[in-house]
Amino acid sequence: MFKEKVNKLLQSGLEENEHLFLIDFSIDSNQKITITLDGDNGVTVQDCMRISRAIENNLDREEEDFSLEVASCGATSPLKIVRQYIKNIGRNLEVKLQSGLKLEGKLTHADDEKIILEWKAREPKPIGKGKVTVQKKEEIAYNDIVQAKVVIKF
Repeated sequence: MFKEKVNKLLQSGLEENEHLFLIDFSIDSNQKITITLDGDNGVTVQDCMRISRAIENNLDREEEDFSLEVASCGATSPLKIVRQYIKNIGRNLEVKLQSGLKLEGKLTHADDEKIILEWKAREPKPIGKGKVTVQKKEEIAYNDIVQAKVVIKF
């Protein structure tokens, strides 16, 4: 009952802030509400405060004792939903696959079923000695991905 009420308030808050989207939502046995958000253009402190107020201002502390934490997912947090992949097109990702293989490349495409990574690799020349730089491209289904993170380079 309490979780349903909080979820309804959360969804209402997200509808008013369409650039934000939910990554994680939980309520533990001590009534601690934890919400993790992401946004198409990132998440500001004001965004977190707006969502927090949308929930907190509509719950009665006399009725329910609770704590509330609204946060943005970190820059190095694994990507969890399609909208995060779409938001990060053009950035470099490190992707661990079910096969155990680890790929790193530029995310050039993301849709509801798959992503496409592109990168350059040095490979032996087909004829003769030495190596040549080749452009690689891999289409990866979401269910083949164990974990994907944005690679941050300074």
